[in-house]
Amino acid sequence: MSSLIPVGDGRPVSRCKLCEKPAVGPCARCKAAICGDCCELTEGGATTFAICTSCVRRGGATLRPAWLGLLGWLALIILPLAAIAVALALLRR
Repeated sequence: MSSLIPVGDGRPVSRCKLCEKPAVGPCARCKAAICGDCCELTEGGATTFAICTSCVRRGGATLRPAWLGLLGWLALIILPLAAIAVALALLRR
């Protein structure tokens, strides 16, 4: 079932996944359409994001785990490259 419902002027309006009110934007975690009453704003960070209340119950109103995951992936890429660079520098001597 689509969450787009036509209104009086014929344009479709996205509905909140929790309460069926007109949605104002997506959840920063699950990307589902949510209204202003069914979301909490994230804590900290450079930009404020809205997270739906079901995602807040599962993991809190912060995006810290996502940032830590990104930093972990970057470390997995950068550390081996740094080790190769050090090994090559030692071999040049």
